[in-house]
Amino acid sequence: MEERWNDWKWQFANRITTVEQLRAALPLSRKEQADIETCLGAFRMAITPYYASLIDPNDPHDPVRMQAVPSILETRPDANDLADPLGEVEDSPVPHIVHRYPDRVLLLVTMQCSMYCRHCTRRRAVGEEDRAITEAALQKAVSYIRAHTDIRDVLISGGDPLTMGTPQLEHIISALRAIDHVEIIRIGTRVPVVMPMRITAELTDMLRKYHPIWINTHFNHPRELTPEAARACAAIVDAGIPLGNQTVLLKGINDNAETMKRLLLGLVKMRVRPYYLYQCDLSCGIGHFRTRVETGIEIMHQLTGNISGYALPKYVIDAPGGGGKIPVGYDYVLKKDDREVVLENYKGIAYRYPQPKD
Repeated sequence: MEERWNDWKWQFANRITTVEQLRAALPLSRKEQADIETCLGAFRMAITPYYASLIDPNDPHDPVRMQAVPSILETRPDANDLADPLGEVEDSPVPHIVHRYPDRVLLLVTMQCSMYCRHCTRRRAVGEEDRAITEAALQKAVSYIRAHTDIRDVLISGGDPLTMGTPQLEHIISALRAIDHVEIIRIGTRVPVVMPMRITAELTDMLRKYHPIWINTHFNHPRELTPEAARACAAIVDAGIPLGNQTVLLKGINDNAETMKRLLLGLVKMRVRPYYLYQCDLSCGIGHFRTRVETGIEIMHQLTGNISGYALPKYVIDAPGGGGKIPVGYDYVLKKDDREVVLENYKGIAYRYPQPKD
């Protein structure tokens, strides 16, 4: 059983996708079963056996459970919900490419994930079909990148690219690496969190051939920082791949400074650099996860000065409609004029910095 458990293909093939399978893993009331069935009429469910094993079955508000198990709240629309909250369709010049920033593009190579997170930004498309990019579509996307010499950075995402087989993923990476002006290739993935056994020697040996490769993953709660996840992250870093983390601020899961502190310090202990803290997007059916922006600002304010700077992510709002990532934060400048700048430190004490004379 241990051999099967540690086989990522077994984990993927045995994802929990129905109420019957979920009931075998977790105690569910009849109302919960009915609510989940209702939710599955709109949004699919998939949970790896590994991630399901992290759920406390006796806690209905378990932070792992809330990210994995559908809630009836997903079926209650919010007035602010948007089908395409980040305006990706508008910024897609060819299928599978999102070109928003001048020097980088997003390449969407699959609509499949090992787990369909309940707070997913791209839930309008991800999980609707278990399909990867076709060869014809890949060549068209690669041709677009080749033709635009200002593109120096390509982020491979989806869905989750690491649900693809290693040869298939290598085919995509090698096509990008053959383009002279593509300097950086990045991969966005949640498999270190939800299916860490996917990080195999076969995968890291392949990735080593195409440096510089960067990976960003997606831990949201300290309960996800398991020995298995630590091993996966170590394998990535030991392969010479910088590993960052993008956390989403989620109500009831990580929306307090103490939980966030444990998460961030746990990440850096695992050699994972906290990169972004995202304000939860306006995707349909996830309004119950969204906090007020002031909550994120206050969390970052409480953490600043109390943990090392390299453990602090940048708190951003990915502006609705395609405005891109906008940093938001506490204003430490109390006053500024031609003579001086008055600053507040993390303890709330004011300090003066004299302005240089012209």
